[in-house]
Amino acid sequence: MTKRILAIASGGGHWQQLMLMRRAFDHHDIHYVTTLPGLAAQHGAAPATTIPDCNRNEKRAVLVVSWTLLRLILSVRPHVVISTGALPGVIAIALGRLIGAKTIWVDSVANAEEMSMSGRLARRFATHWLSQWPEVAQATGATYAGSVL
Repeated sequence: MTKRILAIASGGGHWQQLMLMRRAFDHHDIHYVTTLPGLAAQHGAAPATTIPDCNRNEKRAVLVVSWTLLRLILSVRPHVVISTGALPGVIAIALGRLIGAKTIWVDSVANAEEMSMSGRLARRFATHWLSQWPEVAQATGATYAGSVL
């Protein structure tokens, strides 16, 4: 059965890791979301939406991103929301969970010592919460299913 998937990642390493997982989404209806204009087009990721970025210190930006993602999620109506980070991904996972979507957080491979702050927040909302490091997964209760790199 084809599922609608919303795949979201901030630019940089988060986006690179999401792109490495693309083959897992073949045969599904996928909509990509990122924070850097032109990034999705560089990778041939379409359809795609560019949203503003935010971090925990920018309260107004968090509200803008939340509103933008809410409108997008209500439009796309994904069955699954997956993110490799960062805060916009956490927001998308929380909103996706509110509409009944399955939600997947894959913490960045860069976090070899501990779960990221965004990952710790995502734990509250993610139906599947993964680390790319077995030691981090064991210490936090996350699932380890391998690394994308």
